[in-house]
Amino acid sequence: MSARHGTAVTTEATGVAGFAGTPGPDVSSEVADAVSRWLAPVVETTRRDGPATGYVTLHHFGYVRLVACETGAPLRLTRDRRSLAQGAGDAVAVLVPLDGTVRLAQDGRGASVESGQLALIDLRRAFSVEQPGRSRVLFFRLPVHALRVPAVPLRSVTARALVPAGGVAALLAPFLLRLDASAARMPAAVGERMGGIVTEMVAALVDELTEDADIPTETARHPLVDEVRRYIDRHLGDPALSAERIAEAHLVSVRYLHRLFEAEGITVGRLIQRRRVEQCARELSRRGRVSPSLSVVAARWGFRSAAHFSRAFKAAYGHAPRQWRRRTVTEVEERETAGTEAAGEKWRRWRAVTEAAGNEGAGAAFVEDV
Repeated sequence: MSARHGTAVTTEATGVAGFAGTPGPDVSSEVADAVSRWLAPVVETTRRDGPATGYVTLHHFGYVRLVACETGAPLRLTRDRRSLAQGAGDAVAVLVPLDGTVRLAQDGRGASVESGQLALIDLRRAFSVEQPGRSRVLFFRLPVHALRVPAVPLRSVTARALVPAGGVAALLAPFLLRLDASAARMPAAVGERMGGIVTEMVAALVDELTEDADIPTETARHPLVDEVRRYIDRHLGDPALSAERIAEAHLVSVRYLHRLFEAEGITVGRLIQRRRVEQCARELSRRGRVSPSLSVVAARWGFRSAAHFSRAFKAAYGHAPRQWRRRTVTEVEERETAGTEAAGEKWRRWRAVTEAAGNEGAGAAFVEDV
């Protein structure tokens, strides 16, 4: 193994070769070990006898890794339950075959990815990559926290052969090939900038691929909708609560979040405001000294200003908060007074019947009747 540092992009490589009639090391195991270190823990599940060569190179473009894997014999690398237990960090990879065809399987799908095409792999979940014969494959590994790939729709775009005939893929494919060709000569500072560009382009690719993804209707509500609703209720008091904050917390894009709520008949922002107003109304309906001031209620439930609170409240209930509270408290008091008077009338009737009957049995019977 060798490492090259200095002004160039950091480069590491490992390579072994076996020849006919020479015992040599196990090429496939060496390649699998290198991929496990640099991409994600995998196991090698296909072995072949005969002449073989293998070579794996690593380049760093900031936090983006380029792992180039070249083999001269069939090789199958699998991320199974055992290797999943070893962890890999939150990362995804873009697979780019340079020659030959690579078979990729993940999320219940399989695809044959040919030279010049692209495919996405979620390194956090099980997958398999099979190189049936001599081939050279590039893996661009990107951390999810930098990529901000939507977690929910990502499953719908993994293990699919993407033909760079148009859209973001047509821009990304040649860019990745040029990075591979110039990686060894690229200064580190430039490499970090290139890594940022790769990240933005892959994020745009995922957005493009999921733009037309099916969003469940009200009859088949997506589980994420209920999860977001619960999240909103837990964080109503945070003035910074927003669609952007919610999307970040659930690892989805803001656009995807809004599309989820299209079937709900309300936007995320309006839902936040409605739930805040409802909680304020509940508190303002309290009577007596336990009822807090309007400013305290507004601040407690995330309103940044009294004016905003007043406008939102009046739009929902038709009355200003102070007017609504007076009216509500008056209605509560009237109901309680009416209830007390009714209870007193029943007591008087019970006493009258008891005295007339001269025993408690009649009173008990009366109570059961009323």
